Amino acid sequence: MDTAHVIVGASLAGAKAAEALREEGYDGPIIMIGQERERPYERPPLSKGYLMGKTAREKIYVHPAQWYREHDVDLMLGTTATAIDPAAHTVTLADGSRLGYAKLLLATGSAPRRLPVPGADRENVLYLRTVEDSERIRAAFRPGARIVVIGAGWIGLETAAAARTAGAQVTVLEMAELPLLRVLGPEAAKVFADLHRAHGVEMRFGIQVAWLTESGVRLGDGSLVEADTVIVGIGITPNTALAAAAGLEIDNGVRTDEHLRTSHPDVFAAGDVANAFHPLLGKPIRVEHWANALHQPRTAARSMLGQEAVHDRVPYFFTDQYDLGMEYTGYVEPDGYDEVVFRGDVAARAFIAFWLADGRVLAGMNVNVWDVTDPIRELVRSGRPVDKAALSDPEVPLDGLAS
Repeated sequence: MDTAHVIVGASLAGAKAAEALREEGYDGPIIMIGQERERPYERPPLSKGYLMGKTAREKIYVHPAQWYREHDVDLMLGTTATAIDPAAHTVTLADGSRLGYAKLLLATGSAPRRLPVPGADRENVLYLRTVEDSERIRAAFRPGARIVVIGAGWIGLETAAAARTAGAQVTVLEMAELPLLRVLGPEAAKVFADLHRAHGVEMRFGIQVAWLTESGVRLGDGSLVEADTVIVGIGITPNTALAAAAGLEIDNGVRTDEHLRTSHPDVFAAGDVANAFHPLLGKPIRVEHWANALHQPRTAARSMLGQEAVHDRVPYFFTDQYDLGMEYTGYVEPDGYDEVVFRGDVAARAFIAFWLADGRVLAGMNVNVWDVTDPIRELVRSGRPVDKAALSDPEVPLDGLAS
């Protein structure tokens, strides 16, 4: 059997897996296959600092270019893996060649969900996933430009904030009654609607998009929202085609156990594509955020090397929009909580929100309040009921509430 460890996906997850393999002492061949011609880079800047022109391009990369040579990682960029054969332990490339492997990691990530209406393929309709996408969108952000954002999720709101900061006229169209409704629920979602309205964004909810025209977005009621550029941010879809064709178990991503091992013992998955069993939550979850792509690969790498490793980190993500900075720690499904408890000044957008079920903290979101991620994480991990009066009182330290 070939001794190479092959990584399909030259992403943040792929690069961190290669790094972890070397740090854990693996000195055999590492081959990383990536469709893009850019070496692995981080995606959060694409909708934040890099999109706004505040972050230099060199800052987005996971490693300096020479790192791959220095660590003997064969980085095959501009290369597409077209098939994997778990039984034969091979990966087939677009040119017909085959690579053998001992262990395989799938870090194939995800793709933006396409808007299923006529006109969605027009040149002025943009999606955000790659560094080139970010640059095209940034070029459209100029004073007075009419920007329509379809979708009020994290990508939609971050691009809307960047466009408005650049002086563009911005309209956000969303099917739901509030932004981020499935993630935050109505109690906290209103904060982000108010934030964007305060910065001059037109927020329109309960909207159905019928088709896209040369002039803008035609709505279900026949009205037209004029636009020079339309940005679509309606979610992402995990890139599972390769795994599915290989017969691996698929369920909202590539299913893995807590060790990031798929249904084949020598194939692993990490990042956006992995629907991994989470021991703390007692069920599989797929997390589409940077922290997952950053931390899961070390567990996957250790598991590939036969070590005992479990991924049980509490999910985490963050956003920056205008003068609002936010961190979210934990995991809550829609309608999976009983109540939201607030600590601080919600109107001033300086607060912490806690999602509770049966008195236990499932997640916490700190908005313009800092250095509280660790105690929030401990509250989530403890699984014990907390005193809600103490939880809501800014004078009571969060440290110790988990005990």
